[in-house]
Amino acid sequence: MIKTETAYRRAKEKLKDHKAYIANEKLRLESMGLSKDQISHAVQPLLAFKGELEQDIQHYEMIKQGIFLPIETIMEVGKNLIAHRIYMNLSQAELAKRLGVSEAQVSRDERNEYEGATTEKIQSVMNALGLRTTIHIETAAV
Repeated sequence: MIKTETAYRRAKEKLKDHKAYIANEKLRLESMGLSKDQISHAVQPLLAFKGELEQDIQHYEMIKQGIFLPIETIMEVGKNLIAHRIYMNLSQAELAKRLGVSEAQVSRDERNEYEGATTEKIQSVMNALGLRTTIHIETAAV
C-alpha cells in the first residue's frame, strides 16, 4: 500500500522504468532466438510485478479521490485509517501532532497497518481524523 505522496511519485517512476526494462528484456530474449512462448514465460514474473505496482498506484489514486474499498474484515481497518489520512491530505507528522505522539510512532503504526493496535488506539486515530464507525455484522454463509 502506498502511504505517502513521495512513495506515490517513486512508484510511478519505478513503473515507468520497469516498463522500459520489460521491453528491453523482450528484445534481448528475441535476439537470443527464443520463441514467443518462451519469451512470454520468461517475462511473466516481471509482468506480475508490474501488475502489482499498477494496482498499488491505482488504489492510491482512488483514495486521493475519496473512493474507498469496503472493509470486509477487522484486519482491514488499519488500511482504511491510512486511506482516510491520505484522502484528507494529512501527513504522518500532522497526524502525530493531533495524537500527541511522535511522527516515528505514526510511521511504525502505519507500516504495520495498525496490526495489533488496541481498540483505544484505533479510536484515538479515528477521533484525530474526525471519523466515526458504523459496524454491521452478519452471519457468514457456511
